[in-house]
Amino acid sequence: MRDIVTAFVLLAVALGWSKPASAQAPADIVLFNGKIVTVDDRFTIAEALAIKGERILAVGSNAEIEKHKGPLTRVLDLGRRTVIPGLIDNHAHYMRAAEYWHREVRLDGVTSHREALELIKHKASESKPGEWVVVLGGWSEEQFVDEPRGFSRTELDGIAPDNPVALQLFYFRVYANTAALKAMGIEPTTPDPTGIKIEKDEKGQPTGALNGGPAIGLLRDKLGEVARDKAVENARLLMRDLNKMGITAFQDQGGTGMKASHIEAFRIAHDSRQMTVRSFYNYYEEPRSAADVDNLIARMGEIKPFQGDDWFDLTGYGETLYFPLHDALLAKAANPSADALKLWQRLGLALAQNGIHLNVHAQLRGSIEGFLTAMEAINKERPIKGLRWTFSHLDQAQPQDLERMKRLNVYAQIHSRPLLTYDMPPLRMIQDSGIPWGLGSDATAVTPSSPFTTLWWAVTGKMIGGRQVLRQTISREEALIAHTRANAVFLFQEGNLGSLAPGKYADLLVLDRDYLTVPADEILAIKPLLTMVGGKTVYDAMR
Repeated sequence: MRDIVTAFVLLAVALGWSKPASAQAPADIVLFNGKIVTVDDRFTIAEALAIKGERILAVGSNAEIEKHKGPLTRVLDLGRRTVIPGLIDNHAHYMRAAEYWHREVRLDGVTSHREALELIKHKASESKPGEWVVVLGGWSEEQFVDEPRGFSRTELDGIAPDNPVALQLFYFRVYANTAALKAMGIEPTTPDPTGIKIEKDEKGQPTGALNGGPAIGLLRDKLGEVARDKAVENARLLMRDLNKMGITAFQDQGGTGMKASHIEAFRIAHDSRQMTVRSFYNYYEEPRSAADVDNLIARMGEIKPFQGDDWFDLTGYGETLYFPLHDALLAKAANPSADALKLWQRLGLALAQNGIHLNVHAQLRGSIEGFLTAMEAINKERPIKGLRWTFSHLDQAQPQDLERMKRLNVYAQIHSRPLLTYDMPPLRMIQDSGIPWGLGSDATAVTPSSPFTTLWWAVTGKMIGGRQVLRQTISREEALIAHTRANAVFLFQEGNLGSLAPGKYADLLVLDRDYLTVPADEILAIKPLLTMVGGKTVYDAMR
């Protein structure tokens, strides 16, 4: 139904163009004298763009767009600046991250350990005594070129003596100061909790490092619940920060710790017309046993995607289907059992029978091969070709996997890991395979959020700090397509988003430098001067 409605909208706009410009209502906004990188099928470069309401009215030369101006049209002279479509993150965990956004320091892109400490110190100085200051992932020790290491209890005590401070490192370690350790129940004589190793110095004193995945859960439990009004405010603050980075839409993949309240905060913001980022999400659960699988299958009919609108909507299920088969981030190999794959296949078949889109986390060879075999069996019972089933990550994908994916019409979401030193997805192989694919971040616990970090990583193959980590990179044009037009497909929004074309929403960025011509290493530093979503300015640094 959505595709039909979109087709009628585009047809109506197209028919409107057949009339003389004088017979049309004038544009509300005109952007002229710029470099409009449309990212349409021809990667057309234009000079100007006209907006009417939420949508693009016309794209063309200055002279062509001049015809759409009226006495009340707002005119913005771009001064030859570059404009690109709003960037779409196809795989992130922003809804969960928003909960503690008011307490968080982000170290995204920071390459100095000293600077990281200063940022934490500044946040602590702004906080009341006893309030938590946290860094909930998105950084690595290797990104600090001056001192590639973590953080000690004593140095964190020195910059924030009155606040509990904790830094989450991916999903396997927490660095904490004395106040944070105390809040988490860790004293010098405390025995190691289940799954957690308390690191100690030669004197038997805690260093501040807590190793093991359960340390992340322990930290989050101590952060406590956030009141609903504050959660909604945090959702708005996070969206504002995303606008500043250039993100105008994302698809959220849930994740461990995801709660209904995380989604509800965005729903409330939507219902009160406070959205500034188009927020789509997948339904997330973590079935861990045969009984859990039976229970979820019995409730599968309750998952009803596409009941929302173009600002906020449920798109499908993912990214974990059967949790025991979820690849750990830094694991080297996967060997899924036949019994576990049978349970995975049962859940997948139920999704297919209910016509539900599926996103699957798969990094390792064993997972990729096992899931493809299960998908092929499912496809024989209930064809999945129209459901846009998708693999996320695909770090160890091989050509034969991509061929199997093409036969099933399975798509690929590839994610930047600019904090990790190992070789990751073979970007050139994926680009040349012909499968539908796009770029995303996997933010915020695993990676930085900025889409320009992702674009830089894909083009240069470097991690933050400068080390080369990818053998296969792609061109700037290919990367930009993968972060815009290609990603609209995952949101089921290709008729509305992803390129600057007449009839599509006016989601766009005015950049501080030209993405297509700056030295490749400067892509990382590009910043939007202006961000529009649906023709509305949601971030403006041009004034």
